[in-house]
Amino acid sequence: MKTQRLWDVVALGEAMVEFNQTRAGEPHYQQGFGGDTSNAIIAAARAGARTAYLTRLGADSFGHSLHALWTQEQVDTHAVTQDASAATGIYFVSHGPSGHEFSYLRAHSAASRMDPAWLSGAPASCMSQAQWLHVSGISMAISCSACDTVFAAMALARTSGTQVSFDANLRLKLWPLARAQACIRQAISLCDLFLPSYDDMVNLTGLTDAQEIVDWCHAQGARQVVLKLGAEGAIVSCAAGAARITVPGHRVTAVDATGAGDCFSGNLLARLAAGDSLETAARYANVAAALTVQGFGAVASLPRASDVQASGLL
Repeated sequence: MKTQRLWDVVALGEAMVEFNQTRAGEPHYQQGFGGDTSNAIIAAARAGARTAYLTRLGADSFGHSLHALWTQEQVDTHAVTQDASAATGIYFVSHGPSGHEFSYLRAHSAASRMDPAWLSGAPASCMSQAQWLHVSGISMAISCSACDTVFAAMALARTSGTQVSFDANLRLKLWPLARAQACIRQAISLCDLFLPSYDDMVNLTGLTDAQEIVDWCHAQGARQVVLKLGAEGAIVSCAAGAARITVPGHRVTAVDATGAGDCFSGNLLARLAAGDSLETAARYANVAAALTVQGFGAVASLPRASDVQASGLL
């Protein structure tokens, strides 16, 4: 008999305050919130999952705002720590002909100071009571101690029977490619579900064929892979050598793609925790991602379960 877990999905990483440009070429910004794993856990909560977040915040107004956001979104925060000697990270999103571009003010942030010892106590207990732990390459890139923390969290989760999902979320502004390749390959070997984007994998591997990329992911030890193709949908692979399913995308008018991949990941994990197959969960997540790109901001446009059901796209 399967043991009932307290949480469906918990995530670990850095949350940030977002300033998103609303008029291209002009200094008009809408304040919101971001951070890839925070986006994903809010997406999972809006999809109906029981969620918790593991992070460190500055003891500043932005940190207080993020804490209030998670409370409002019914994301448990008992494993969130505030650091009076460090700041909460900030980033800016600008938009132009080539898409959206990020600028960060996150050096020495409170989250970048996380280390494996910080996991003891509430974070470790939280992970042990979850169906899924979600982590990402960004959390590994923000500092060496944060990278060590992600690996330690993955190990702790696996010893308690918690499944691990990992999103590469490659950001070459944060670390050199060679280090990213080494750390991400190691993380792939430790996860139960790998959720990369096509663009990230092209940069990481040099491959351009989507099927070859999935082969590469399994060769690194990924048990299950969902390769996110943006507007083209996703490729679902339940195991190395198994038949693969292409989930087609939905043609919509995209306004802002910030956090679309995180929306996909959070909704996918929520549906897996609810008992869906990987294919069914991916189809649901694909609809959620198509909805979120039609609004501004990483969090404000995240759909709720009722929005997905009412979309007519399932």
